[in-house]
Amino acid sequence: MTQEICLRKIEQDFPRLREAMGKIREKIEKKTISMEEAARLAAERTSIEEPEWEMAAARLRYCGFIQEMNDRRKRLGIQGFVELVAWLVEEELYGAYIPESYSRDELVQAETFLAEDRNELFTYSGLELLLNRYVIRSRQGELLETPQEMYLGIALHLAMKEKREERMEWVKKFYDMLSLQQVTMATPTLSNARKPFHQLSSCFIDVVPDSLDGIYRSLDNFAKVSKFGGGMGLYFGKVRAAGSSIRGFEGAAGGVIRWIRLVNDTAVAVDQLGMRQGAAAVYLDAWHRDLPEFLQLRTNNGDDRMKAHDLFPAVCYPDLFWKMAKENLDQPWYLMCPHEILMAKGYALEDYFGEEWEKRYWECVADDRIEKRTILLKDLVRMILKSAVETGTPFAFNRDTVNHMNPNSHKGMIYCSNLCTEIAQNMSPMNLREISVESGEHGAVVTTSVEAGDFVVCNLASLCLGNIPVENEDVMEKIVSAVIRVLDNVIDLNFYPLPYAELTSRNYRGIGLGVSGYHHMLAKRGIRWESEEHLRFADQVFERINYMAVKASCSLAAERGSYPYFEGSGWQTGTYFDKRGYHSEKWQDLKKQAAKGIRNGWLLAVAPTSSTSILAGTTAGLDPVMKKFFLEEKKHAILPRVAPELSPSTFWIYKEAHHIDQNWSLRAAGVRQRHIDQAQSVNLYITNDYTLRQVLGLYLTAWEEGVKTIYYIRSRSLEVEECESCSS
Repeated sequence: MTQEICLRKIEQDFPRLREAMGKIREKIEKKTISMEEAARLAAERTSIEEPEWEMAAARLRYCGFIQEMNDRRKRLGIQGFVELVAWLVEEELYGAYIPESYSRDELVQAETFLAEDRNELFTYSGLELLLNRYVIRSRQGELLETPQEMYLGIALHLAMKEKREERMEWVKKFYDMLSLQQVTMATPTLSNARKPFHQLSSCFIDVVPDSLDGIYRSLDNFAKVSKFGGGMGLYFGKVRAAGSSIRGFEGAAGGVIRWIRLVNDTAVAVDQLGMRQGAAAVYLDAWHRDLPEFLQLRTNNGDDRMKAHDLFPAVCYPDLFWKMAKENLDQPWYLMCPHEILMAKGYALEDYFGEEWEKRYWECVADDRIEKRTILLKDLVRMILKSAVETGTPFAFNRDTVNHMNPNSHKGMIYCSNLCTEIAQNMSPMNLREISVESGEHGAVVTTSVEAGDFVVCNLASLCLGNIPVENEDVMEKIVSAVIRVLDNVIDLNFYPLPYAELTSRNYRGIGLGVSGYHHMLAKRGIRWESEEHLRFADQVFERINYMAVKASCSLAAERGSYPYFEGSGWQTGTYFDKRGYHSEKWQDLKKQAAKGIRNGWLLAVAPTSSTSILAGTTAGLDPVMKKFFLEEKKHAILPRVAPELSPSTFWIYKEAHHIDQNWSLRAAGVRQRHIDQAQSVNLYITNDYTLRQVLGLYLTAWEEGVKTIYYIRSRSLEVEECESCSS
């Protein structure tokens, strides 16, 4: 598209902006500004009164970009997509597996799928983010790929192992759902699919063992995951507390904080090729003796040698904790060391949940051989809430709720979640088996044998609910079926930074289909957040998504086989369906189908999608909008952030996050949780008007509603009377 045609089309598509666009056109024609500078000017004109400038700016930005791209291609002698792929492979920027897997004729056919008009779906912020972070660049930083070529390259990679006779159909389906912004893949998948090092997973979870070798192996695991762009959840609940014994020497153990500080240093040191530092959440049980110090990890007061400012602490709560907090805060709570319990009782308390855990907890409290750190429940709760309000953390993990609803409890335990609190899959520590020494050609060879354990991998994608017709079951089923297939393919196509991760991923074949654009979906239908209509609609939509996901995975099992650990699972026995009250005829039919086989051990998990939702021009994850409109200042630009499809009809529906009664958010989370086999990244938004007792009330509501995890507490001082959505 020439510059002239581009400008004319913008004026035609945005008639309200025609006069102002004419002035920008004059500057472009006189060459006083470039197209990129014109795009910035247009972006800065975005306002609540004229939100169209956000889209017009994107058109200007793309027009300037494609002109530069065409000039670059001409200089490099690249004429089409097939030649581009060959050139990128030669430069080792594209994986050779693409041309090795597809014939030239297939790549020529794939090129016909490219739909340039879909670039008009981008907002200015979305296009800027995509060009800056996701498309392939040369080692000198030159852009080498268009947005549509990026989506096509990803689709080619993710369809690579499909049957040859139908593979190109799947390439087109995958390309369409991505380029039409109906589905977003997780950032590592969007960034790394089609590249030589194709680490496609978002997050990993490891159980840290209570041994020197085990702790350092977990640190090594984290470093290798971080090197390839993965985040990490680390469960420290098995590590002995400060003052515990080591080999019988009393008081020798330094406690979990010292080890957590090493994780912090590793996160900073292994900085993902200089792009960003590593990221990890560290989890500890609410009854662990080091909990008070753990709650101070990110606060600004106290001994800095006991801090870990670059990590995200999270607490694993049993039901008993919340029951006692609800009944009476003026009673004692007992903190103990897991190692002392193991030595005295012969079992690991953290390996149990529910009534069995509660019975053993009181047994341990009554055992004089186990040292107790007694603290009034109200004092501990105050420490938790104070940290949450000041730092946004600790995240909350309701371990009994999670494990009670686990469809794979026959194979293990879920101790904690991941960095963003949406993953809930079985995990177990690695154990050193033996070290052997043999003679080798250049000297002795030392071999370490490790029992792998369950090392969790998160493969994620999100349905963009604001961009798809959720009431149309035929369209929804096609999209859900395609994305379940894509995620299952990711398991087999992934580059795993650790062999343990690949073993666990293939044994359970766990995936995480989530959503973005939740508030967008509600607003465009005129549904207010604080309404019973919201709860009813969420219930319908998420039940429909779950039904379609389970059905798609059952169909995949008929084609490819069930996951190896299927026998004895809640899918086979039917308890998965019984626990969720799925008693209708269609659910009972699906229950019978699942009993014969299902491809994936876990299916749904709702991640935050903060970056990928910007690409799709929709709202992030399950969150309400922070503001209807604001301008965000970045390094070289002002980026407009506008609520999707903001108009006179949606303006009053978009109530901003800090003005919403958070009990409605938690009730909605409870409604959705019934249909989500893993968890949700649920943020809570509070103002300075909240008391600690009110914040505690939110945690209790979450627990009572069956919500499995709470992500950030986002605190902000606002004048509530300025809430525009309450105006008439």
